[in-house]
Amino acid sequence: MTRTALITGASRGLGAALAVALAPTHHVIAVARTTGALEEIDDLIQAAGGQATLAPMDVTDPNAMAHLCRGIHDRWGHVDLWMHTAVHAGPLTPAAHLDAKDWSRSIAVNATATSVLIGMVEPLLNAAPGGRAVFFDDPRAGEKFFGHYGASKAAQIALARSWQAETRRTGPKVDILEPAPMPTATRARFFPGEDRAALTAPAAEAARLLALLD
Repeated sequence: MTRTALITGASRGLGAALAVALAPTHHVIAVARTTGALEEIDDLIQAAGGQATLAPMDVTDPNAMAHLCRGIHDRWGHVDLWMHTAVHAGPLTPAAHLDAKDWSRSIAVNATATSVLIGMVEPLLNAAPGGRAVFFDDPRAGEKFFGHYGASKAAQIALARSWQAETRRTGPKVDILEPAPMPTATRARFFPGEDRAALTAPAAEAARLLALLD
């Protein structure tokens, strides 16, 4: 049976690094909005001896995600591993001046899409022996100027922790990991001018995080 890894937010940063790292052992289903970036990841996956299915779509589009999950079911019947790295990083803003559009997008991507995807992906994970979902925490809730991101990311992780508690005996297994700081586009929005040489490369961090799942 082909081992499959669904990576939502696979076009850059940690998601891209995880896709490449999993390529030797899994058929990677890579989801992201940017087709060009996905094609670059596909080249790296093929160079690593793997295969990928590219899904250029927005995780906030429930119809698109339902179509994808149906396609996964029809082709493979299961998902062995779901790694959810898709995130929207609203700009640093005082809480009294949050932009409504950025707030709505943050909630849509970081919280609402996660709730929808859990319902869609759970049956695919349960159809696999040892199906597993992985979320990535970034505990910024309550930090100054992190209103958009901190609140919506905290909501995502709270939802993941509820799912984790609910499925402890029945499956799928749900893991919540905290990555080390990496030189990603998301971090650059929050910490412009930071010495990026001191940060952990996404490929190295992907390897470390995957080792924690063994």
